[in-house]
Amino acid sequence: MLLAAAHAHGSGIQPAAPPSPTKRRGCCYTRRERGLSAVRAVMARPHQDVVAAPPPASRNMVTAAPPSPPPPVRETTTTVYRDNWFDKLAIGYLSRNLQEASGLKNGKDGYEGLIEAALAISGLFRVDQQWQTVATALERAFPSYILTMIKVMMPPSRFSREYFAAFTTIFFPWLVGPCEVRESEVDGRKEKNVVYVPKCRFLESTNCVGMCTNLCKIPCQKFIQDSLGTAVYMSPNFEDMSCEMIFGQQPPEDDPALKQPCFRTKCKPAPRHLNRSNQISN
Repeated sequence: MLLAAAHAHGSGIQPAAPPSPTKRRGCCYTRRERGLSAVRAVMARPHQDVVAAPPPASRNMVTAAPPSPPPPVRETTTTVYRDNWFDKLAIGYLSRNLQEASGLKNGKDGYEGLIEAALAISGLFRVDQQWQTVATALERAFPSYILTMIKVMMPPSRFSREYFAAFTTIFFPWLVGPCEVRESEVDGRKEKNVVYVPKCRFLESTNCVGMCTNLCKIPCQKFIQDSLGTAVYMSPNFEDMSCEMIFGQQPPEDDPALKQPCFRTKCKPAPRHLNRSNQISN
């Protein structure tokens, strides 16, 4: 071997050089290539801010819960009414009859006096007594002979239903607020027998579901049925305080209005009930 190498050297023949690293696809070039690729990938990434991690929480540290979102705010705008001479006359007349029927007098005038009389009845009487008191007040307000004449001359028909609906929109906005006549289907035909109240004045003034049902809805349905001979279904919407009076339709046995909870925080008779129960307990 040594002789061969010496001979080769002497003859000018250079020994074969070791293979170049670039021709080997082994560990040497591959590792270097991978390292350069990784460096290029890191340098090509967009600049990112390094955020320091929060310190570990102590065992005795109390973490506050995130605040809950506020509840939706219900619209509290109150409608302003400008009663004319006829409105004031009708309001005072019904208020006096309601006070006489209940035996509870108040010295307030206008619609405020009517609401005060209704509040007193709701706070002191049982539910059945409330119905009877309103029925008595309506009988005092409308002479019996006029009601009997209307009942005889206008039996249940399309004409009477539409007449009562139109009469209500003309002569009773002082009690329930502005209203309009709408159509509904009766026996497959369209009739203008519905009174739509966009926002009931009585419900808005009392903010009480119980007063709506016990001092308006139920006694009025019964009074119109018994005195005028025409069925009527009053369907209040306690979300927007609107109401529909559908002449010619019987109230359902399972009336959803009777299952509606009251407004609680906005209910005006609530403090009266509380004060009365405190007086009784003391």
